Amino acid sequence: MIRLLVFTTLYPNTAQPYHGIFVEERLRHLVATGKVQARVLAPVPWFPSSSPRFGRYAAFAQVPRFERRHGIDVWHPRYPVIPKIGMSAAPFLLAAAVWPVVRQLRGEYPFEVVEAHYLYPDGVAAVWIAKRLGARIAVTAHGSDVNVLTQYRWPKRAILTAARNADRTVTVSRSLAERLTELGVAESQLSVLRNGVDIRRFRPGYTGIVKQNFGLSGRVIMSVGHLVEAKGHHIALEAIAKLPEYSLLIVGTGPEEVALRKRINALGLAARVKLAGAVSHDQLAKYYADAFALVLASRREGMPSVVLEALACGTPVIATAVGGIAEVVKEPETGQLVTDRTPEALLDAVRTLAACHIDRRAIREYAERFDWYATSRAQLELFQDIMQLDVATAGSGA
Repeated sequence: MIRLLVFTTLYPNTAQPYHGIFVEERLRHLVATGKVQARVLAPVPWFPSSSPRFGRYAAFAQVPRFERRHGIDVWHPRYPVIPKIGMSAAPFLLAAAVWPVVRQLRGEYPFEVVEAHYLYPDGVAAVWIAKRLGARIAVTAHGSDVNVLTQYRWPKRAILTAARNADRTVTVSRSLAERLTELGVAESQLSVLRNGVDIRRFRPGYTGIVKQNFGLSGRVIMSVGHLVEAKGHHIALEAIAKLPEYSLLIVGTGPEEVALRKRINALGLAARVKLAGAVSHDQLAKYYADAFALVLASRREGMPSVVLEALACGTPVIATAVGGIAEVVKEPETGQLVTDRTPEALLDAVRTLAACHIDRRAIREYAERFDWYATSRAQLELFQDIMQLDVATAGSGA
């Protein structure tokens, strides 16, 4: 039995139930193998007030210090976030804030392996802590930590040092591994362990619930993800404006919500475009099953779970060919990839897909190969491998 400590700021909690849910799903399926014990250290930024007038910041104060989620113990220590210098100081502040909790936890639960998700600041801090404790350490890159943060000098330097000193660096897509190799991380240090999908939860089966709940008509296209510019919801919106026989359901929350609502009204699309807000996985599965297609007009991606979820529901995907998307949407029945991140490119892709025969059963069969089982098995093998490393060879920079 492997004793694992998961270290990440990307983890759901009572106040933020959908925050980093893909990390929780990954861990739940790993624990379900019966070969791993796990505890989670999921720090949250310190904020002094839980008053609703502080908006999303108040949620930080509402997070409990400890909770038990799906049978797994989760601690939420606080760490300071300092404006302006926050990016450079984040790993130091994070490590210093959680060190007392980690040390106490190690005495009660002698974990053997630390698994950190997101390379900066989480992975950087986790490598320092694990090395100090003499524990094995695997760090996982998810997307913007490699695609965005390595554009900044100090985060790039810290990320590469952490990746070289970790016992193994994991990426959720081949494209992220290739990027880290370009930056100087040895291929022998890297493993690709993609995200998976719960094929028992996400499955085909039209219910009519989308049209019933939102009053939409015609073919319904979905755009799912955090409401930020990089996800491209606004591009999907502009494309739908030129497709009168289609409706659009946008799922997610985020800072672009007000701007999206204004644009919907300006285009006169209030009857054909709806914002669903945050949606549970069980409900989301029903929405996918009802949709004509999922549209994902992202600027960048790691390995987006929404693509796997849609395919598992037999729903084709129209997406920009970025990150790990092209590693999944690569068979004719799975959908359409676009190279131009424009409404016109999405428009052409929708029309091309509409002219094809959509075989939902074939899409589902294809998606079944992305069940979590393979990822969990590979994780177990990885942890077993790094536990057998000699101290002298563990971490190329150690």
